[in-house]
Amino acid sequence: MNAGRTFATAGRVLAQLRHDPRSIALMLIAPSLLVGLFAWLFSEQDGVFDRFGGPILALFPFIVMFLITSITTLRERRSGTLERLMTTPLGKGDFIVGYAVAFGLMAVLQAIVTVTFAVWVCGLEVDGEIWQLGAVAVTDALLGTALGLLASAFARTEFQAVQFMPLLVFPQIILGGLFMPRDRMPEALEIISDWLPLSYAIDAVNAVTAGDEGWDVSGLMLIVLAFAVGALVLASLTLRRRTP
Repeated sequence: MNAGRTFATAGRVLAQLRHDPRSIALMLIAPSLLVGLFAWLFSEQDGVFDRFGGPILALFPFIVMFLITSITTLRERRSGTLERLMTTPLGKGDFIVGYAVAFGLMAVLQAIVTVTFAVWVCGLEVDGEIWQLGAVAVTDALLGTALGLLASAFARTEFQAVQFMPLLVFPQIILGGLFMPRDRMPEALEIISDWLPLSYAIDAVNAVTAGDEGWDVSGLMLIVLAFAVGALVLASLTLRRRTP
């Protein structure tokens, strides 16, 4: 990997996004709208939004960044841009990490917008530090970005990338502890849940909203980041230089 080529790739991606207002709106506004819809839906039921609002903050950025990243990368492949880039000194790692840096910056903006909206507009009660909630939201979005890049390394079309959601996204939503505490799941499903990164993302959000501090939060975030780094490594190793 070369830092200059990596940051040049990140700059190119950000320049492309600047001319794609729909993608920007999807990344920055859609999660807040979904959180607002959820809060409105349970506005007359005391405590429901405070109980599930935190995990929702982990869920929506994760899904949105997975979709945006995988589809955007597939567009590069289908247009032939990726194949042309691979004929230059640009390495696979430079390409993958450059995308991760670009979408990571977007994830920071997304977290600021979404957490601000959830806390000050929707009234989400957080016993921990607000900045910690934002940090966890960024970590979750980075996880979605990394898995989106991994999915795009195997898919050939945007539709195939979306088809990876039942494999990479939906099981994590079901088994992540949103619908049922993980320690109350059947033993086999609890074991599977322990190997899913979104489980730790949801645990981290719940820890912040409950007022936990220190390693109780940062340890969970490090686990999520480790999964994200692993996905980026796999994506760089499996990225094809030539378009099928």
